Amino acid sequence: MAGTNSERALLAEGPVIILVEPQLGENIGMVARAMANFGLWELRLVNPRDGWPSEKARSAASKADHVIDATLVFETLEEAISDLNFVYATTARERDGFKPVRSPVTAAETLRGKFRGGERTGILFGRERWGLTNEEVALADEIVTFPVNPAFASLNIAQAVLLMSYEWMKSGMEDLGETRFQAVVQNPATKEHLIGLFEMLEEALDARGYFRPVGKKPRMVENLRAVLSRRAFTEQEIHVLRGVFATFDRYSRKSPRGAGKPDNGDDNGDDDSGA
Repeated sequence: MAGTNSERALLAEGPVIILVEPQLGENIGMVARAMANFGLWELRLVNPRDGWPSEKARSAASKADHVIDATLVFETLEEAISDLNFVYATTARERDGFKPVRSPVTAAETLRGKFRGGERTGILFGRERWGLTNEEVALADEIVTFPVNPAFASLNIAQAVLLMSYEWMKSGMEDLGETRFQAVVQNPATKEHLIGLFEMLEEALDARGYFRPVGKKPRMVENLRAVLSRRAFTEQEIHVLRGVFATFDRYSRKSPRGAGKPDNGDDNGDDDSGA
């Protein structure tokens, strides 16, 4: 699958994700995929409607097999969270106000701090149709809610897990501008490289009658060099351009204006590029 790399270290840490009475295996699989994307791995299910294991879940997980294989099933929520020290409940509805309500960013930072301190943490997600009951929320320490459109606040379960998983990974990054991919380092071209490119191109164009009328050649060369030196090329880019220009000697261009007639973009011998 695109985006996976078995040769790189697999991130597998962080809070437990607990799904309360999930209905569809496909949704569970998409949750597992979202978790794997951002380094989470421990998934617990409370009384899944269609049972477990689920081939539909495995298929929807798109190779997040390490999450699917480690998934645990419990009959009650109390059992599912019994070994945890701190739990968040996710909800889109206003609750009784007895528990602190946090944003995903604050919740992820709190979870990261407790993780570093050796505590076991978890995040509760409710049913696809109507979320968590008040009794289930009461078992959590705090509530996390998402800043969504108040007129359209419904998130599916995989989306909600994805958002929290993303915030979890961000909370562990020293630089929020960093990515997992590093740009290929390219060496700046020297003036020797650039002059060599000029000479190669000018020789190829001269051999094909590009510089006409002859009296305008110095100005045309000057303009051509000005165009090619407008930005700082890298050494690798110079190699690419030389490879392109080298094909001039291998492949002849058939001019639609008549065989053997050189084409420099000017039919009347007065090339604007050399003006």
